[in-house]
Amino acid sequence: MLTGLYPPTSGTIIINGKNLKTDLSMVRTELGVCPQRDVLFDNLTVLEHLLLFASIKAPQWTPKELQQQINKTLEDVELTQHQNKQTHTLSGGMKRKLSIGIAFIGRSRTVILDEPTSGVDPCSRRSIWDILLKYREGRTVIFTTHHLDEAEALSDRVAVLQQGQLRCCGPPSCLTESYGQGLSLTLTKQVWHPVTE
Repeated sequence: MLTGLYPPTSGTIIINGKNLKTDLSMVRTELGVCPQRDVLFDNLTVLEHLLLFASIKAPQWTPKELQQQINKTLEDVELTQHQNKQTHTLSGGMKRKLSIGIAFIGRSRTVILDEPTSGVDPCSRRSIWDILLKYREGRTVIFTTHHLDEAEALSDRVAVLQQGQLRCCGPPSCLTESYGQGLSLTLTKQVWHPVTE
């Protein structure tokens, strides 16, 4: 609903002071989205992807500004040395980094990331955390995750949804104190009697 793909059944969505229902095209100029599954063109290079999406999201940039922004994004997402590779040759972690770079490029003041670290190895996951921490300043970043450690490390506020209902919302430390009781393991000792014949 926040990206405008589905209309809300009721209520109003305001993003950066704009009504999503009446100002959808204006909202989309400031909105970055990274879906759970990478939506990339196999035969385009990393550089071509960034050029395409930057041109769409910030058509007012001069060619020099466009190149500067693309170079900065390539450096930020650690893909400079892979910029001329077609996306079908990239690893899963590199594809996620490219998708995240696409979401943040341009004038994206609000960015929605659907499980940005899904399907990546632990090293790539930590690298993606660093990218998100770098990009969050001056933006509203909303992301979904199944990993509580990820939510705690990257978020100012955490909301827990269960079956489409909001169950709790607050700073990570408050949620941990209130609900993070951890796991409890109970062991029962039984006397073992060896079988003798």
